[in-house]
Amino acid sequence: MTTTRTTRLRRPLLAGTTAVAAMAVTVGFMTAAPEQAKAAASPKLSLIAATDSVTLTSWKEEPGVYLDLGTYLTAEGTPLEFKVTRKSYKDPVTITQTVFEGGKAKAKSLPVGTVKDFSGLPGFAEITITDKDGKKVVSRSESFCPNNASGRVRPDAPSTSKYPESCPTNPFTLGSVWGVEKGWAANTYGGSYTQPVKLAAGTYTARVGVAKKYRDLLGIADKPATVKLTVQERSWEEGRGTEGARSAAAGAHAGHGGAHQAPAGHAGHGPGHAPTPAQAAAPDTSGAGPSYNVGHGPLKAAPPAVPWAVKKQQAARAGMQAGDTAGQTDGSRQAPALTPQAKRPTGTPSVPNVPKPDLRSLPAYGITISDGGQNVPGKDYLAFSANVWNAGPAQLVVDGFRSPGKDKMDAYQYFYDANGKQVGYTPTGTMEWDPRPGHVHWHFTDFASYRLLKADQKEAVRSGKEAFCLANTDAVDYTVKNANWHPFNTDLSTACGQENSISVREVLDVGSGDTYTQDLPGQSFDITDLPNGTYYIQVLANPAKRLKETNLDNNSALRKVVLGGTPGARTVTVPAHELVNAN
Repeated sequence: MTTTRTTRLRRPLLAGTTAVAAMAVTVGFMTAAPEQAKAAASPKLSLIAATDSVTLTSWKEEPGVYLDLGTYLTAEGTPLEFKVTRKSYKDPVTITQTVFEGGKAKAKSLPVGTVKDFSGLPGFAEITITDKDGKKVVSRSESFCPNNASGRVRPDAPSTSKYPESCPTNPFTLGSVWGVEKGWAANTYGGSYTQPVKLAAGTYTARVGVAKKYRDLLGIADKPATVKLTVQERSWEEGRGTEGARSAAAGAHAGHGGAHQAPAGHAGHGPGHAPTPAQAAAPDTSGAGPSYNVGHGPLKAAPPAVPWAVKKQQAARAGMQAGDTAGQTDGSRQAPALTPQAKRPTGTPSVPNVPKPDLRSLPAYGITISDGGQNVPGKDYLAFSANVWNAGPAQLVVDGFRSPGKDKMDAYQYFYDANGKQVGYTPTGTMEWDPRPGHVHWHFTDFASYRLLKADQKEAVRSGKEAFCLANTDAVDYTVKNANWHPFNTDLSTACGQENSISVREVLDVGSGDTYTQDLPGQSFDITDLPNGTYYIQVLANPAKRLKETNLDNNSALRKVVLGGTPGARTVTVPAHELVNAN
């Protein structure tokens, strides 16, 4: 249970439990008998150091040095693959390893308690640092996200990794797939979610090993990597005006790749400022900058990043993934183009009998008392983050078309057959331009709505926000059928258009959800005149039922909150939601 007091500061969400996962090839997971598991092929895993020496920067304005030491876990023979799931929020997170027997994939259950959430293998990397006199100055362990794919280690390895590119941190994640592709290496550095260490400028020796329980569990040799470490101290002012400083100051979305530019209102600290902690942690080439789960707002990106080598591969990939066939990618998912149709549809609208999306809401989180961004004396607001995700088995594809001179676009939902061919469409409302800071793009109306319910679950307050720009900001459950492990529009740089757009396509991919963080307009309720007591935040997907779905009975999610305090100094207590204790 968490209680927060009134704050007039905008607060980023804390990293919590989460998930990532999807399939390049459909795999049937079965519980392997003990004798079968022994015969199954496991990957040959090794810990290596990319270099015998690294130089890290300690920024005077930041709390210390982030230990990106250039150590990697390599997989040979077969991929290293895990499936991480929970049946519901009442159940703990469990993990199975995928092993291969006779070319077939089978699931090998790992001990209960191996993982606690979806952020990675806890306590995997053990790090010790000694100074030039041999005195130990740092001793710590860090989690390892196998999805921190940093590239191939040999030229005949698969050209792309089928696994997702990060371990997400949404507290209400349901399923994840982690993996290191055969012939690939994953950076053991945890990215911006690790804690920095205080190290004075100078030279050190770093020793990185794998914890014994993981060596025994996964068959990793006890061969720690040793790296000479040089720490240099710099200040933001020293780098002002340099190319490196300009790159670092580009904003919290800099890690999305050179082809992606952060839209207005999403640019982290702003022009001329120093690197964010995530950016100060590592250069772009390290494979540890920001990546997915940025949300609509300054939510810190989940570790790890799209590595530099993979970015270059993505640029050359032209939209296709490993295992693609005609009309499909990842060996299973439908793949309509991301660009909207050149013309609005003609002919008779129809809703064919083909797979459709299944929109579901996550319980609200990131809940706090704020001023709603209005700075109005005497006003209290209950702010929250919300996510609506697509459980599939088909993408949600909505195109907007603008008649010349009109302020709104007409929106249409599109439908596709199993081969990715468009087979129907239907009108589904409108899109409207939102010029407010933090938005500045086209919103699809009636995608979701927010209500604050009384203890008897009757409506007390309704948020005015009912229009959304769709983006795949969070990997909620990549184990569902047709989940896309590599969605394209993971931030706002590839979706939602500009003010002068003639048409817009917005896509919510299978397995992914769209987070709006609590510091954005519309993500709050005015509670100034509400009495203290118990309430429920309701996140409702597809409130007008205009979108065609496979199931309309799972669109609502409730999160209990308890309001307290006095006017101008209100508090909110957020009880745990079953086993998820994240406000």
